[in-house]
Amino acid sequence: MKLNDLLTFLHDDSLLSLKNPTISSLEMDSREVKPGSLFICIKGYTVDGHDFAQKAVDQGAVAILAERNLDLDVPVIVVKDTKRSMAVLADIFYGQPTHSMHLIGVTGTNGKTTTTHIIEKIFNEAKKQTGLIGTMYIKIGDEQKEVKNTTPESLTLQKTFAEMKEQNVSHAIMEVSSHALHLGRIHGCDFNVAVFTNLTQDHLDYHKTMEAYKYAKGLLFAQLGNKFDHNDLKIAVLNEDEEASEEFKRMTSAKILTYGIDRPADIKAENIKMTSKGTMFQLVTPVGTRNVTIQMVGKFSVYNVLAAVSASLASSVDLDTIVTAIESMEGVRGRFELVDGGQDYTVIVDYAHTPDSLENVLKTVKQFAEGRIFCIVGCGGDRDKTKRPLMAKIAVTYSDEPVFTSDNPRSEDPQVILQEMEEGVAGNQYTSIISREEAISYAVKKAQKGDVILIAGKGHETYQIIGNKVFDFDDKEIALNAINTLNL
Repeated sequence: MKLNDLLTFLHDDSLLSLKNPTISSLEMDSREVKPGSLFICIKGYTVDGHDFAQKAVDQGAVAILAERNLDLDVPVIVVKDTKRSMAVLADIFYGQPTHSMHLIGVTGTNGKTTTTHIIEKIFNEAKKQTGLIGTMYIKIGDEQKEVKNTTPESLTLQKTFAEMKEQNVSHAIMEVSSHALHLGRIHGCDFNVAVFTNLTQDHLDYHKTMEAYKYAKGLLFAQLGNKFDHNDLKIAVLNEDEEASEEFKRMTSAKILTYGIDRPADIKAENIKMTSKGTMFQLVTPVGTRNVTIQMVGKFSVYNVLAAVSASLASSVDLDTIVTAIESMEGVRGRFELVDGGQDYTVIVDYAHTPDSLENVLKTVKQFAEGRIFCIVGCGGDRDKTKRPLMAKIAVTYSDEPVFTSDNPRSEDPQVILQEMEEGVAGNQYTSIISREEAISYAVKKAQKGDVILIAGKGHETYQIIGNKVFDFDDKEIALNAINTLNL
């Protein structure tokens, strides 16, 4: 594509260049630049892409998109906001791939990963070719790729969707983070269905207030558009039991489909019964009622299933196919995942890293625990500090043996993080062990028949970030090693 043909989509004639080279790729990382690239200078938190513009030219960039004039031997296109312009150019350059596929976005504090995976399972049962973008990976069909952010930058997103299109993906599902919404990473994505799971405290280090956090989440529903088109119907799937849904209803002009347990809703779960192996309930929908048994435990799991069922019904999947899929779904890596080393007590690894998610998981554990409950939990460094005493208080309230430990301390002193957790539980009984491996080993050694050990916070993650280094660390593997060592 010629540079000026691409620039016309920015709708500013002053941006057109006298030189009009052919653009073979768009790049925001100078290390990825190749002959024919348009290099986009992005100001990041730690580095400024403008500082790498000359390097990009040296590597073959034929044009630069920047926010200030640069003295270079190639056309320099100056715009007010390179990130905003990048979203436009990426969508156009890659042929607007989401315009020709069914795209579902899932946002909320908790449950995004599980909900997107359940939707993927349902679509696969319906014989759809799927793509998935989320916290754990990017997945195109059966192929998986690593991902740095829950929702990638707009350039990576559109390139990924183009790859999906090449692989004949008809239905794509993606987790949409509040950061991505606030920073405009999803600009250019043509969503058909937007799903809201829940809203509880998280990311206040970035958003500062819960109102600002809620507003960011609501952007997904506001950006569904205002037109009413029978051939391009937009649907907002909202959790009726969540207060924030009332605000999102006002923010969107899309058709609204609600789900819930406690309040009247379009899709409901009634007569819920739970065991340590799974959950049974009556699924009530506008197109029929079914008695279902899922292989997932807890009320929060039922909410995730309801969100996925609602999104699938909004996507014209028949109810029987949906039920078959959800009943065969075995769960998601690191989400209430059982660790079985032949022990006579239960060990669970879960991603719970917010006060609400930790409370939900511990309440679920209390419903089937026969003995004591151990809760191994920490709080990440360089993240929302206000939730540290809250997490500790929940662990002390709902477990018999709370164990505070490290969880990606990053640049912070792990001892200081533990002290800030302990401030919320002064006078209570707890154990603090800085080493996460030692904390897990401590619980395994103390556990007896009928006890439950919950290892919370990291879930599917296979690393520990200490300082500026990343170390291999998998809660499940560490727990299995501790169990096997004890059994020797």
